This record gives sequence, C-alpha cells and structure tokens, in this order.
Amino acid sequence: MSRIGVAALALAIACGAAQAQTPPPATPSVDPGTKLNFGATVGGANLERTVNHAGPPLNQPDQGASYYYLATPKRLVIAVQVYDGGRRVPQGSTSPIVTAEFSNELTSMEQLIKGNGYTNFERPPVPSSCTYGATTFRCITYGATSPTGRLYSKLLLTGYQGHFVKIRVDWSQSHQQSSAEAEAALQAFIPALMH
Repeated sequence: MSRIGVAALALAIACGAAQAQTPPPATPSVDPGTKLNFGATVGGANLERTVNHAGPPLNQPDQGASYYYLATPKRLVIAVQVYDGGRRVPQGSTSPIVTAEFSNELTSMEQLIKGNGYTNFERPPVPSSCTYGATTFRCITYGATSPTGRLYSKLLLTGYQGHFVKIRVDWSQSHQQSSAEAEAALQAFIPALMH
C-alpha cells in the first residue's frame, strides 16, 4: 500500500466511517491501464472520492489512482488502488512480484498502525488466497485496538492487466460492523468491478 493509502486508512478509521471529501465524478471513471470501470455505484457501494496519485500535489505516477467506496447499510469503507509500482505486473496472485508487494504493503500498514498509537496489532502468520468471482487475490485480515474499540481490515492484492489491484475493506466493533458484513460487501463489490 502506498504511504498515502495507509495514511488515508488510519484517518478513516480514526474518524469513524469515511465521509465524502470530494464529490464523486458525474460520469463513470475508467482506469486507462486496466479498463476497470469505477462507476458511481459498484456492487451496491457508492463512490465517495477518488485520489489521482499521478497528478499534483502527489506526483507519484507509479502509485496510480485510488477509489473509495462506501457500502451501505453498514457504511463499510472499501478502498481500491490501481497502480504499477513502476513495473509491469504479472497476472494473478502468485507471482514473486505480487507476493513481494503484498508483503511490503502489510509491513507498511503494520508500522503505520503501531506508529499511530494503535495497540494489539494481530494478523495470521501467513496470508491466504481469496477468490471473488473469477479473480483470486492474496489476502489477509488484521486488526488493532484503538481507544474506541477493535478495528479490522482485510487486504487483498492481485496482478491484473499489467497492474496491481489492491482492495481493502475496513470495519469497526464500535460501529457494530462485523467480518461477515465486510465479506458480504466484498462478495458483491469485487465481481461487479472485475467482470
């Protein structure tokens, strides 16, 4: 995950459910590299905002773009980042490039969470594979404790059309959100996005 994406997650979790910071585009946005269509609504989730990492002020073209969706009725945040990291990414979830990127993302997330004062960071010792529709991802669920309760994220990464596609869903005990609800949101969202 880019440090920008990590910071956005920490801010979203710290502030509760994500609030729209910029209005969603009036027309669907198609990612030029993957041709994925990030419409105003995907799989029942509504586009809240987008971040173009390539343009000002970030100027990080290898970090692509991020799309933030809110799945109702539980207001679960689903974040998608499409980027190439400055290289061509092999298709699927098992290549050494995807495996290394996943490990880097998880390490960055853990450091950021701990650095922001969250405690009791927990995750399984090894990631697993998760399949949604026809797409398989490397995936892992992790959690940490904040002053308002236990927070969780499920991180997914795969190679698609020469790019990384990273998806993360966040949920919180203090918002009465559950892992089952997060999984249901992903089951609706990912096949609709990657059809």
